[in-house]
Amino acid sequence: MKAALGHLLFGTRLHAVLLGRSAAVVAFHRVNDAEDSRGLSISPAMFEGYCDFFSRHFHVISLRSLVDRIGRGDPLERHLAITFDDGYRDNFDVAAPILERLSLPATFFVVSQWIGSEVVPWWDREYGVRHPWMTWDQVRELRRRGFDIGAHTRTHVNLGEIEGDLASEEIVGGRRELERQLGEPVDLFAYPYGAKHQMTPGNRQLVKLAGFRCCCSCYGGLTATDTDPFSLPRVPITPWYTSPQQFGFELAVERAPLFA
Repeated sequence: MKAALGHLLFGTRLHAVLLGRSAAVVAFHRVNDAEDSRGLSISPAMFEGYCDFFSRHFHVISLRSLVDRIGRGDPLERHLAITFDDGYRDNFDVAAPILERLSLPATFFVVSQWIGSEVVPWWDREYGVRHPWMTWDQVRELRRRGFDIGAHTRTHVNLGEIEGDLASEEIVGGRRELERQLGEPVDLFAYPYGAKHQMTPGNRQLVKLAGFRCCCSCYGGLTATDTDPFSLPRVPITPWYTSPQQFGFELAVERAPLFA
């Protein structure tokens, strides 16, 4: 039913009224056909469907450009930024070619110590699966092709549980490792896990002091012109949505579900 309502809303352009002056930032993790009990993967066909939906119904801009617009107080009507978390290899092999074919920008937030490694995070280890990471050459190639690279800490630590020097090493250290590999400044940040309780005010201040321009969450919600860039909401895209139209309906009525 929600998918059908989404077709109606976007087919009649009523979504433009419902979304008003707000923008959206969406977050993907993996794009592959593997069975996924965690809900972090969507199929290449579904991802392409999302990208086509975004192209037809939103003004797709880079996250960097969206943060610029917030800083200037520019209108945000139906702007949308695409982001990815963690640094999975299918981001390079599958997602990037689809984005390029449709001329869509995106930001890839990578866990610096996982790039080029054999690390298996706990959420995959629990199910006995492994999804490979990009190499540093692939991360650099994404940047060369015009995509933005952002920091996602060194080891995907829960920033709601650590503070002080440990948190600083994850936040600042991750940025330095990325900058050393890319040979240029890195000023976009997304905190791991992304729930409200997983970023403390003190650690958000560390992100500011480290020189980042934003701090992305992953708990749903829309972005307005008065949104604090260091409390930037993102909507995670998971198989919970049966179609881009259902996503559109949820977004238009500002009921995007909250994911931890």
